[in-house]
Amino acid sequence: MSTPASQPAPRPASHPTANSPHRPAAMLRRRWPTALAVAVVALNVIASGSQDVADAVGGFGETLPLLPLIYLVVHQIGEPRATWPVLGAGLVLVFALPFQDAVAPSTVLVALAPAVLAWGAVRGTPRGRAPFGVQASGFQAMGALLFCGLALAGLAVDPDLGRYLVAAGWFLHGVWDFVHLRLDKVVSRTFAEWCGVIDVCVAVQLLFLV
Repeated sequence: MSTPASQPAPRPASHPTANSPHRPAAMLRRRWPTALAVAVVALNVIASGSQDVADAVGGFGETLPLLPLIYLVVHQIGEPRATWPVLGAGLVLVFALPFQDAVAPSTVLVALAPAVLAWGAVRGTPRGRAPFGVQASGFQAMGALLFCGLALAGLAVDPDLGRYLVAAGWFLHGVWDFVHLRLDKVVSRTFAEWCGVIDVCVAVQLLFLV
């Protein structure tokens, strides 16, 4: 009686190793917000060159209030997918405001923060007026007060001192971003990662590269 021919043992499925060419590509796809943030900061450093301290403090100080404003608006909308469009609208506003000399861009951005909070108080948050919604709104309002305060203080004092205040604002907002990334709250995760990396890099730029 003949016996069936022995079959070769199946080969174990291959898994990508640390040296696999697909590993960096997969990592880049996952961490594209970080890669984009580093590229944006690098281009800004190259473009600014040997930037004057006063100019750097003025530029970053005027822009800092936009960061908490984005959180306030997206929180009020109640949809994290709106984060990137809100950022786009904010950047258009930031670049358009310097073309008028009536009021500083930071003043407009800071004034918009209580307007958004008043909008939320009248209209209510997407979660209604339940205690959690009120607490979340208050938390975002505290953040706006902190970051806008650091921006205005940094713009009001001597640039040599202002750079530390503005850098503190950007760095602390980076911490704010990473906390929200961890909690997966308010803004989209991709924005929180992107903004967190940019914020920390800007703080380093202000302290060491200007």
